[in-house]
Amino acid sequence: MTTTFAGIASRATQTDATASVPVENWQELKESGYFGLFHPEHLGGSGADAATQVQAMEALGRACSGTYWTATVSALLCGNLIATYGDERHHHLVRALATGEKLAAFAIVETAAGSDASTYQTLVRRTGGGYTITGEKSRITNAPRADIAVTLARRERAAGDDGPEWCLAFVELDQPGVRRYEIPHMGLRAMPWGGIVYTDAHVDEANVIPVPFTELAEGMTWGWLLVSIAAVATAESALAASVRHASERVSFGRPLAHMEGVHAQLADSRAQIDAARVLALRAATERVAGNSAKDLIGMLKVYATEMAVEVTQRAVQIHGAFGVTEGHEVERHYRDAQMNVVGAFATNRLREQLAENLGLGPAVYRPFDWLTPSAAPESPPKATITTTPSWWIPYAGY
Repeated sequence: MTTTFAGIASRATQTDATASVPVENWQELKESGYFGLFHPEHLGGSGADAATQVQAMEALGRACSGTYWTATVSALLCGNLIATYGDERHHHLVRALATGEKLAAFAIVETAAGSDASTYQTLVRRTGGGYTITGEKSRITNAPRADIAVTLARRERAAGDDGPEWCLAFVELDQPGVRRYEIPHMGLRAMPWGGIVYTDAHVDEANVIPVPFTELAEGMTWGWLLVSIAAVATAESALAASVRHASERVSFGRPLAHMEGVHAQLADSRAQIDAARVLALRAATERVAGNSAKDLIGMLKVYATEMAVEVTQRAVQIHGAFGVTEGHEVERHYRDAQMNVVGAFATNRLREQLAENLGLGPAVYRPFDWLTPSAAPESPPKATITTTPSWWIPYAGY
């Protein structure tokens, strides 16, 4: 797949300004086969290899970040979660996402909790005709427009049910008991973002999948990967704009490109972007092959998203006042880059996870009275494991 999504790119400024993905963008994606890249042929996809997937994802991310998030959260993240944890009864859902006929949201975060999953309250209860779900999910990609939501929820367990406390519920959103709302946001403006309120909404019995927390970690990595590639794409676009501007803009009798300081900025950006791209391809190859790539993708997410912020900051500096003018492509890239740092899994929490995997153990909180010297322990307390695994900190994710 070598498309550059030229039509989507030509509409990117307007798409950002109107905060809406045009119908033409969706049609272009369907015709290109983008949605099917992430799934095998028997589920309506093309079974593309990792290199093809990464190339297409970066191309769409460069064309329009908001469109990229909207499409890829649905087809890659939600599609893979349904395919992984569902069974043949859910193949029709995967096919609908793999062809772009339906749009999905990954509903995790709640209004009172971004990072701490132990405080999530959304609950699934068994009824005579299946299940009902009650709760509110907020700051969710595609929430205002999605047809289906892959929703993380607690299960109300009957006596003797020792199965997992948590489940994924595949909730059809066009039904009584579901209300959606939009939330304005700084970057990725075209991406629908908002909340879903469930009030005893119906869920088919087959669409409630008990899943242990430890297994969900692997499913989450698809989200980290798509955000990381979005960051690489945004950085590449910002660098290309900077090179063009530096070549054309004359200041103090010479092009900006002839200034040593600008040289250094462009060279640093080139090296950082290429390093992130190499790591992204390696991580995607492992993940598409079915291997656990959690640590690789975790490192990628930290590096790529923060790298993109640095690159777009340099682009703003190179462009000067143009770079902070509303409607300029660099101003848009700068806003979009910020969203990737906190999206899916905030990098500050992800760093803690990576450090724990070095053998440091989980971070432990212990009340401490700074005014009483005797309160300071002579040796650190032993690490304790809480009911919520330390890797599960999605923040304001999807």
